[in-house]
Amino acid sequence: MPKIAAVGTATPDHKITKAEGQMFARHLFQDQFRDIDRLLTVFDSAQIESRYFAAPLEWFSTPHGWAEKNKLFLVQALRLCQQAITNCLEKIEMDVKEIDQLVLVTSTGLATPSLDAHLFNTMGFRQNIARTPLWGLGCAGGAAGLARGFSFAKACPKEKVLVCCVELCSLTFVHADRSKSNLIATSLFADGAAAALLVGDEVQAPFNSPKFLASQSTIWHESTDVMGWDITDDGMKVIFSKDIPTIVETEIKPQLDHFLFSQGIENGQLDRLIAHPGGMKVLQAYEQALTLPEGKLKHARDILQQYGNMSSCTVLFVLEREMNEVHTSGETGLVLALGPGFSCEQVLVRW
Repeated sequence: MPKIAAVGTATPDHKITKAEGQMFARHLFQDQFRDIDRLLTVFDSAQIESRYFAAPLEWFSTPHGWAEKNKLFLVQALRLCQQAITNCLEKIEMDVKEIDQLVLVTSTGLATPSLDAHLFNTMGFRQNIARTPLWGLGCAGGAAGLARGFSFAKACPKEKVLVCCVELCSLTFVHADRSKSNLIATSLFADGAAAALLVGDEVQAPFNSPKFLASQSTIWHESTDVMGWDITDDGMKVIFSKDIPTIVETEIKPQLDHFLFSQGIENGQLDRLIAHPGGMKVLQAYEQALTLPEGKLKHARDILQQYGNMSSCTVLFVLEREMNEVHTSGETGLVLALGPGFSCEQVLVRW
């Protein structure tokens, strides 16, 4: 079966602390909400100490149109993709010309030609590289990108498939949106990029690289209003339901149980859970619904605390931490992420 040979990550230059974000939100929203002090406690409950943005914090204090934000997205997203891909390939001393397929995942900016075409021109990929851009999967995009990449690598055992996710969530911020959803978003979302190299059976991979076992995608009826973007003249206005933790508690466990059972694994036998940390309440809902022991989501919690929610690429940040751990041969791991749709993506691997 195909394997994950390496993972690399990258963040933009502008680091924002919790205190700085909280002060920014107070200045912007205090005239809208009389109970602003109570609402700002969301920064404390989020437990995110630092994040990275594509622009300095003062840039967000004035309105910017969609065209301006999208131009900045293209410049910064390309730079971050290049850095993440370089960091990934350097770990196994591989040249970009050896890559056969490129899966490019994003939901926070638009480009035609797509970002992968721009990367072809800036990074030196070979001319006959196969490109698959995936757009609109949101926070589920990282796990979905892995699943699609594994399918390609399984079908083409001699090939090397690069999955790259980049999200600049900060650039979707709409200055005129004074809703509670937007206030919550200012405490949670951030920017970053990550790349994972998947190789087919006939390609050499580092010792004890996790191999792909199976994947499953799930989407729920009548749930398109749970999360996503409302496209406006000012850009992508966040849709963010307060019911997400409840959905996790009630809907996710049956899906996990069904998928794992189909692979001959019971939930208690799962050794590693590589979950997208959508937020602290989502992680707590995972722990409660799946009755997880303490420490099972340590990497997810640490990434959320240090980087915030970077949408699709966040789960690959967690995966990078997991791959730095020592694993016993035969251990199983589940890559798990939720996204717009409302949807769930699962990828099962084994060391």
